[in-house]
Amino acid sequence: MAALPRLLCAAALALLLWAGFCSSVCVEVPSETEAVQGTDMKLLCISCMKREEVTASTVVEWFYRPNGGKDEPIYEYRKTNHEFPSRFSGRIQWNGSKDMQDVSITVVNVTLNDSGIYTCNITREFEFEIHRPLFQSSRVIHLTVVEEAGEDFTSVISEIMMYILLVFLTLWLLIEMIYCYRKVSKAEEAAQENATDYLAIPSENKENCAVPVEE
Repeated sequence: MAALPRLLCAAALALLLWAGFCSSVCVEVPSETEAVQGTDMKLLCISCMKREEVTASTVVEWFYRPNGGKDEPIYEYRKTNHEFPSRFSGRIQWNGSKDMQDVSITVVNVTLNDSGIYTCNITREFEFEIHRPLFQSSRVIHLTVVEEAGEDFTSVISEIMMYILLVFLTLWLLIEMIYCYRKVSKAEEAAQENATDYLAIPSENKENCAVPVEE
C-alpha cells in the first residue's frame, strides 16, 4: 500500500511533463533595436494568446515614424497581407506565425534612412457565444541602422579571457620545459660525476672491487 501514493505521484508528474511537451509555448521576446546597413532586419512583434483565445480574428497594423516625423502605415494584415506605398515598398516581408501570436515583419536590405520608430498594433476580436469583445495591444521598436556592426561587449570580454588563458598556458608550458631541462641536466651531471669517479679509481682497486666468484 505504501507504494501506491508514489505510483500516483509519478503518474501525475508524467502527465504534467507530457502536457507541457505537447502544448506550444509562447514567449513575448522584445525585438532587436540595431541593424547593420544592407542586411535584413526582423522587427519582432509577439502577442501571446490564451488557449480559449485562439479562435479570435486578428488584425495587425505596422506603422513607421521617422525621427521628428509622423506615423505612416507601411503594412497591414487583415485576413490577407497588404503593403502600403512607402519608402519600404517591395522591401517588407511577412514573418508571422499561423496562429497569429507572432506577427513580425522583415525589412529587406535596410538603409540608414530606415532608422526610426516602428509600431505594431494588434487588434483581436474574440468570438464567444454571448459577446464579441475586442483586445488591443501595441509594441514599439526604436530601430537604429548603423554602417558597420560594432563589437559586442561579451565577445570582447571572451576574447580578452582567451588571450589571458593563452598567455597562462604558454607560461606554464615554459616553466615545465625549464623544469624538465634542469632535471635532465642534473641527471646527466650525476652520471658524468659517477663516471669520473669510476675512472679516477686505480686499476688495482677496480680489480678488488670485483666480486669474487665461489667455486
